[in-house]
Amino acid sequence: MQVILGTKIGMTQIIGEDGVVTPVTILQAGPCTVTQIKTIDTDGYNAVQVGYGQGKNLSKSVAGHVKKAGENISPKVLQEFRVSEVPEGMKLGDSLTVESFKLGDKVTVTGTSKGKGFAGTVKRHNFNESRNTHGFKGNIRRVGSIGSMYPQKVWKGKKMPGRMGHDQVTVKNLVVAYIDAENNLIGLKGAVPGPRKGIVSVEGKE
Repeated sequence: MQVILGTKIGMTQIIGEDGVVTPVTILQAGPCTVTQIKTIDTDGYNAVQVGYGQGKNLSKSVAGHVKKAGENISPKVLQEFRVSEVPEGMKLGDSLTVESFKLGDKVTVTGTSKGKGFAGTVKRHNFNESRNTHGFKGNIRRVGSIGSMYPQKVWKGKKMPGRMGHDQVTVKNLVVAYIDAENNLIGLKGAVPGPRKGIVSVEGKE
């Protein structure tokens, strides 16, 4: 089962034996603990819930839930991964590490993109600026008309100024280019969504 949670460290480069330079994103991944196993018989679907990190001040409900997997477990993040079939022999308290991946594997990475605060339409939706010529009012970055005639309302989903970023982003088919099992590091070819120290999930193809 190729699933793991990790923290984004940053980007770097690795040089292969053939001299080719590859840009990679380094993740501090795992070890993760299996905190719950769901099956079709008990829950209606197959899934594995894993915990990552060291949390503080867990609520009594969460502390009681993860206690079933071990006495000293207090994860910072809990996440559930749906699977077609629960791996045979998997039980509560099992540890998932980067050793479940191998070089060349294609994975799907999900994280939260960087939040950029309130942004206008030029930055948020790549709108053009208005003309900036003689006789113009000078509001070149404003939205302009949004349709005050027919249909006498603003359609839902209209591109307007608003909060930009801080959305869940999934990137598929990233290739595992580096693995350091001793230090729980994994390097993925290309960019991974989110800021440094952001939590990401890595899921291999079954």
